[in-house]
This record gives sequence, structure tokens and C-alpha cells, in this order.
Amino acid sequence: MKIDLLYEIQMPEPQPGPDAEYRKFWETIQQAELADKMGFDTIWLVEHHFLKEFSHSSAPEVILGNLAARTNNIRLGHGVTLLPRRFNHPVRVAERVATLDIISNGRVEFGTGRSSPRENEGFGMNADESRQQWQEAVRIIPQMWQKDPFSYEGRYFNIPERSIVPKPLQKPHPRMWVASTGPESWELAGKNGLGVLGMTLLTGVEELQRRMKNYYKAIETCDPAGAFVNNEVGVFTIVHCAESHKQAYANGGGDGAMYYINYAARGFAALEQMGQTETAAYQDILTRHPLIQKIARKEVSVEELDAQDMIIIGDPDHCIEKIENYEKAGFQRLLCLMQVGHIKHEHIMRSLELFGEKVIPHFKAKERRQPVKKA
Repeated sequence: MKIDLLYEIQMPEPQPGPDAEYRKFWETIQQAELADKMGFDTIWLVEHHFLKEFSHSSAPEVILGNLAARTNNIRLGHGVTLLPRRFNHPVRVAERVATLDIISNGRVEFGTGRSSPRENEGFGMNADESRQQWQEAVRIIPQMWQKDPFSYEGRYFNIPERSIVPKPLQKPHPRMWVASTGPESWELAGKNGLGVLGMTLLTGVEELQRRMKNYYKAIETCDPAGAFVNNEVGVFTIVHCAESHKQAYANGGGDGAMYYINYAARGFAALEQMGQTETAAYQDILTRHPLIQKIARKEVSVEELDAQDMIIIGDPDHCIEKIENYEKAGFQRLLCLMQVGHIKHEHIMRSLELFGEKVIPHFKAKERRQPVKKA
């Protein structure tokens, strides 16, 4: 089990002063520097646009470039880069990821995705074409890293013969992932030989296990988008660790989880209020996130989230127990969303320390005890 960090860079109201956004970004950098020392495997930054409060991480490549210079061991993940053409042209993505891989000495993980309806509209993007554009881009980007010169003629992208530089340090290229929120996207990840970045918060472990079964079935006959298959499954959730279970909740761990799911359910609730329960958008959200209806109606408590292993909040022993449940479920990687809601910077720093002192060593020791598989 690899233990990572995931950042949205959340700024929930009310803001604690006029310089709150400035301080939040520098707190993120300080937390990443500490995570590097504490033994976290990878730090992932999302790419979101127009999501005031929920995510101010609209230029993750800039932050990751800063972290490349400030850290030594932690891997740097695009979690994820939006590939539809109105967001990022694939040539620019290939150039930026390769540059980051060079200046980080080969520490990049390349996650990809498609975005949300609100973001699509803001960029004038036809949401109906986002999957096809993602599919085309995710297949030509790794070719750009391996071919020189490179040319391509497709449905959405036409690139005349050019040398696309630089090339990534990792050969043939960094590992590739895709954000997977619904059953179809898990299967699509498998068909493309991509690692999965999923979430437990709005879905639940049992449902993800069903999706994972279909993912691995698709992997067996996949046509890899890149030069190799990444068959690893990672999931993210709200995580907060303190000296005691009581202190973890007093620090705002539970409130942070409720803030996240309630914000995520706003769009679904709006569709219900407008009577659009028969629309494709409504049914799509319901399929991807089975609990979303209960959340939108304020029928889900933090206790229920905890009971279903959708969140990890408590003392180190409790966190270890919850993560072991994820491990038993078959997930290989946990992305910890610690900077969430109104949890204070000092409490996040202590949570990182406790993970580095007690939680991560537990799983590294387990890994060392695993018997070596014979060829």
C-alpha cells in the first residue's frame, strides 16, 4: 500500500483575512515539504477551474514545478491534467510533463481526465465530445515522448511533422493514470491500460470493488495508450490523524468530510429542485455516485461515512485499521485529502507527522515482510 497526498487547495468561506489565498498556497508548499520528509510516496494536484471555495488549483503545473525544486524523494503527480482541447493542447501537455520530469529527476506521475460540466461550459467545451477528445489526446501524448519527429492527423488534433521537445527523463515515459468516477470510466481505464484514480467518498468500497473487477477484466485484453500497462488502482478520501480519535474530530476532520460531500452534491441537488430527475445528467451522476441522492437530501452523517470506510479520521491506530481495510479490498494506493474544509494548517502538519512517524512505517514494514514471489 502506497500512501500519497492529494490537493484541491480548498478555500471555504468565511475566509480568515484578505491574504487567506496567498497563505493557503504557501501552506500547501510547506505541507508538501514535510510530506517529503515523512515518507509519503506521491503528492497529487488536481486541475480545476471556476470552482471557488472547492478548488483553487487551476495551475497545478506551476506548483509542481516549485515542489520539484523543494523536495527530494516524493513523486509529483498530475491528478489530473484535463485533456479536452479547450483546456490543454496535447503538445503543450507533453512539453510540460517532460520538463517537470527532467527538473524533478524523473519523479512524475501523469494523471489525465475530462473535467466537469461547469468547467466545460466555462471554456466553451462541448461536453458530449470530451471523452473522445480525451481518448485521442491520451494516445498521442506518449507517442510524442517516443518519436522524433512526430506527426498526427486525427478527428480533433492535426499536428504537422515537428520535433516535440524536451523528452521525459523516465523511459519510455512516466506512468499514466486516469480519473475514474463511474463504472464506464473504470472499464475505459482498463481498455487503455491506464492506472485508476478513484474515490470512496461518494461511492463506497464495495461498489468500487465491483468496478475494479471489471477494470482488471478489461486490462487482460487492453490496447495500451502508452508504451506499457499501468494496472495499479488508487483511491482518495478525506484523511485526518491526531493523537486521539476525539482530537481528530475536534480539529475539524468530520466537518471537513461533510463540507466536501455537501459541496460535491450541489449540482445534483439543483437538478432535483428543478425537477430534472429524468435528464441524462441526473442519471449519470446517480450511476457514478450511488450515495449522492442521500447526501443531497442531507440524509448522510459523518458516522455513516466512517462506518462504510469512506473516510479515515482518528488516531494512528484507527487510521492504520481503516487503511488495512482498503488494502484488503484490493487497492494499492491511498491518496489522502488532508487539506479540506476549515482544518487548520498546524493540525494538518501534525497529521502529516503522525502518518510519517506511525502509519507509513507500519505499511512499509508489512511490505518488507511480504514473501518474494518466485518467477
